[in-house]
Amino acid sequence: MSTKKKSPKPSIKNEKPQIPDEPNKQEEPSKETNPTITLESLHQEIESLKSTVNELQETISRKRRPVASNGKVQILDKQSGTIYPSKNNAYQTLLKSGELKALVDKGTFGDMPEKNTFGWYVLAREWPDRFEEVNQEK
Repeated sequence: MSTKKKSPKPSIKNEKPQIPDEPNKQEEPSKETNPTITLESLHQEIESLKSTVNELQETISRKRRPVASNGKVQILDKQSGTIYPSKNNAYQTLLKSGELKALVDKGTFGDMPEKNTFGWYVLAREWPDRFEEVNQEK
């Protein structure tokens, strides 16, 4: 008996050598040099950004116009003869006067009727014959 160690046979497979897609490129040094970042430089940068934002907000607020009613559509309440300047005004006025109590008690306008922004449309659906849109000509 021999005491020779058997060496493992190399496995031969059809392996393709791995070739990188791109040849090795040496990274070029950045043209910009990054200054060291300190708390003071960060603070100065933040303050300059805050002032820029404030200037932009002031510019935007100067360009905004206040919301104004176009005055083209008014609502006529046929039952009382009252003309309301807008749909929402008709809803809010009738709600505050208590004329919509029956509909509020039914839950038609939701849990908080005073905050319902679509109250006019519910009102117009419930009482379609009571209101009429009046077009105001200039």
